[in-house]
Amino acid sequence: MGASSSSEQSVPIEQREAETLAASTGALSTLQKCFSNLADPQSGAIPIDSLQQCFRLSYENPVTGAFEIPDSFPAVLDQLGSCVVDLFFVSEKGGVSWIELVRGYNRCCARKPLSMCVTALLRVFTVTLKKAGLNCNLEFETGDDDCKISGWLMPVDVVMLLWMCWGMSWCCRSREFSKEKGSLCLPDVKHIVLSAVESCGEGDSGLNVWEREVSGLEVRLPVGKFVSWVMKTVPSVPGCFTEFVYAVLKHSATEEARPECSTSSAADSSSTGACSSDLLSPGIAWAISITLTGPLSEEISRACFPTDANAINNDLLYRSHLHGRGLNRFWSNVQGYQGPLLVLISATSEDGSANKRNWIIGALTHQGFENRDLFYGSSGSLYALSPVFHMYPPTGKERNYVYSHLHPTGKVYEAKPKPVGIGFGGSIGNERIYVDEDFSKVTIRHHAADKTYQSGSLFPDQGFLPVEALITEVEIWGLGGRGAKEVQDSYKNREQLFTEQRRKVDLKTFANWEDSPEKMIMDLISNPNVIRREDR
Repeated sequence: MGASSSSEQSVPIEQREAETLAASTGALSTLQKCFSNLADPQSGAIPIDSLQQCFRLSYENPVTGAFEIPDSFPAVLDQLGSCVVDLFFVSEKGGVSWIELVRGYNRCCARKPLSMCVTALLRVFTVTLKKAGLNCNLEFETGDDDCKISGWLMPVDVVMLLWMCWGMSWCCRSREFSKEKGSLCLPDVKHIVLSAVESCGEGDSGLNVWEREVSGLEVRLPVGKFVSWVMKTVPSVPGCFTEFVYAVLKHSATEEARPECSTSSAADSSSTGACSSDLLSPGIAWAISITLTGPLSEEISRACFPTDANAINNDLLYRSHLHGRGLNRFWSNVQGYQGPLLVLISATSEDGSANKRNWIIGALTHQGFENRDLFYGSSGSLYALSPVFHMYPPTGKERNYVYSHLHPTGKVYEAKPKPVGIGFGGSIGNERIYVDEDFSKVTIRHHAADKTYQSGSLFPDQGFLPVEALITEVEIWGLGGRGAKEVQDSYKNREQLFTEQRRKVDLKTFANWEDSPEKMIMDLISNPNVIRREDR
């Protein structure tokens, strides 16, 4: 006891406080291993060059199918690692000491208000842009995360900020660390950028969202409004930076070599293959994931950063052009799945000038579908996904989250039959989103008819009147993980077994025709007046 007390007293109070804060996040042992692997035995500190090399994003020739990548963006990725180290890890004469490594980790990853996390991310972005030789219009009063920020962002700045966060997330989830540079497939983030422009733009920007050209937009986004938009719409974006810092330090704790974040050839093929024609594209999947936290965010992130194409396909429960249209086809594929579900609907409508407009909406449910003639559910969210991204979480006023009703199996007379189809929000017969039983049309109503989800348009220029649009595609994705899929598979196997048993005819029951009830009935019908004496 005396030795332990003496050892604790020899540790400075500042060091004990920093270690306690790091231990509260469960990372203290990881930091100790990291320091042991990277520290120079002679100086007892980590050389600053080695730590910068660990944080370097080693990507080459980023590609995207959205629009032209700014020529300066690769330089932003190259400078990111050194800027992170310079900002958060104080270097002394011999390098980064143990206490400064812990303090640097706490500055990046310790629990703190979301506004401070957004400020830290913007500070990293600003310093990285300046070090890459680019202009940035953000100014910070002090070096603290709770300081006041002034200035503005341009739409192209938002694009590079989102792509920088994507690159950090890909480095974390690809689980590949190599010294060789790899390619990076960037997602289409225009729907997220347009959301920021709509929410934060000053004055009349003259934006035509249907054209979706954001690279040449000259709209100033005040940083105060932008921070509010991030906290309301995409609150998990700052988490990309904290996850990146922890992932790099964790890898450094398990590897002797000086690593660089990169994508391997396998990751390249997976990333490129992710840019598919599915409704759940990497850009849409990532947009939804950064609105969520916890297991749901991790499940949908598998569609953003796929490492196993088969695993991703297992999460797809229903696709209309693959499994067939209609409520019965849909039900046969989702029945028995007891877990969160993501519903994606692509549709085409006409505006006042008879121009056809394509848009995508979504609904997230926290439980599986049920065949009921009433609304049900515990929670959920609605999404406007394309061309502009918006999220509408629950209001807490009503609980009309999901409605899914099939035709009754028996012929039962109903004076007022309930609608047959799928709905979200609103009330029965006046749903905010309603898909008919043939999956041919979807009806979108104004948010005034809905008290379950927050108000807002599900597609641009929606108007006050109900809009009936033609459905082009419907997808249902399961977000309950492997356990929910296994439960559904066992349910389907059990139902298949019951169906086969009902189809089988036991021939033993027809072995003796003379004793069968059917023979007695047939005899009575053929000659009801015949005298029959009971055999005794």
